[in-house]
Amino acid sequence: MVVVPPEYRRRVVDAELDDLMTAIAALVVEGPKAVGKTATASRRAATVYALEDPAQRNVAAADPARLLDSPPPVLLDEWQHVPACWDLVRRRVDAGAPAGTFLLASSASPAGAGTHSGAGRMVSVRMRPMSLAERGLGPPTVSLRELLGGKREPIGGSTTVKLGDYVDEILRSGFPGMRELSGRALRAQLDGYLRRIVDRDFPELGHPVRSPGALTRWMTAYAAASATTASFETIRSAATGGQGEKPAKTTTQPYREILDRLWILDPVPPWAPTRSHIRRLSLAPKHHLADPALAARLLGVDADLLLSGNESGPPIPRDGTLLGALFESLVTLSLKVYAQACEARVLHLRTGGGEHEIDLVAQRADGRIVALEVKLARDVADADVRHLRWLGERIGDELLDAVVVTTGQEAYRRRDGIAVVPAALLGP
Repeated sequence: MVVVPPEYRRRVVDAELDDLMTAIAALVVEGPKAVGKTATASRRAATVYALEDPAQRNVAAADPARLLDSPPPVLLDEWQHVPACWDLVRRRVDAGAPAGTFLLASSASPAGAGTHSGAGRMVSVRMRPMSLAERGLGPPTVSLRELLGGKREPIGGSTTVKLGDYVDEILRSGFPGMRELSGRALRAQLDGYLRRIVDRDFPELGHPVRSPGALTRWMTAYAAASATTASFETIRSAATGGQGEKPAKTTTQPYREILDRLWILDPVPPWAPTRSHIRRLSLAPKHHLADPALAARLLGVDADLLLSGNESGPPIPRDGTLLGALFESLVTLSLKVYAQACEARVLHLRTGGGEHEIDLVAQRADGRIVALEVKLARDVADADVRHLRWLGERIGDELLDAVVVTTGQEAYRRRDGIAVVPAALLGP
């Protein structure tokens, strides 16, 4: 049987890479495994070295300099397996390598590699699982770039995507190689992905896992904390697995560090405005895994359980349902992809006492923002925009636009100027 590879679907990051390769000698594409780095980077390469392959890795380790003398652009895929590549590329860049000569792709930061930072020589580009706009649900009609322009122009558009479709997208994941799977095959792939993290990725980064069950319980507790600002102490307490003893801090701290290096954790930092008109801001991050499908699989939930509103997993306090939290994770993943294309950051706001909260804040380089609330509902009432109105009263012109992201089917502006946008219609 001949296996035909799926047709390449252009990603939002493609435009960023196209632009940077005209001016930067060495680009580093980073992100979790299976996110599509190899497929995206190899389309730009004349020579590809797959350094995850032991045979190619052994040749490269014996004489890494020979890799750089191949026809450019040269892609060093999973370069962290031969850390000497980094410094060799850096030296070539210092020596005047032209723009677009090198691409390095990595699913993890190497353990203990004595490499130069590459600052001023090599530019890193983050690649995430596919956003909603990249999944073929229909063309987006509302651009984050235009929202960040601050003109508050009329918006519109409609979609046939409904709540059940968003649940399907949460469970299917944004990993390109899993998009065509369903049912047991999809669950097996996600389970295998999570097992690899524990069994292979941790040891490869110099941290063999003594208790795989303890690590899996901690990851499950983190998944249960999706879209919350739960303290790491709360997450640690929830990771007992019914055994009565929570894991020690000295055990869980390396978990966080390694998962960060694998780009499995993708939290949203707190927003701290420079000219603050808001007192007592919370500075806790909002927790998210790289893909909400990983969280759903760790928690063992399916579509019926999510739609029923029943809870599953460790007891982490949250406002609303687990489905609401995972829908916010899906929107957050998408917004991070769009914001990167716009050279913007994604943050969140929560006052110290929790009186006011803005789910997501897209911030331009000059500090001005678009504020977004995520609502698991078709319709938006006045009560749903009270935090957005409060923020506008506090920061005035620093608020470029305000948006409620919904599961509805029509995009429009309310009379108060706040935009209502179905998640499937928001794009870069």
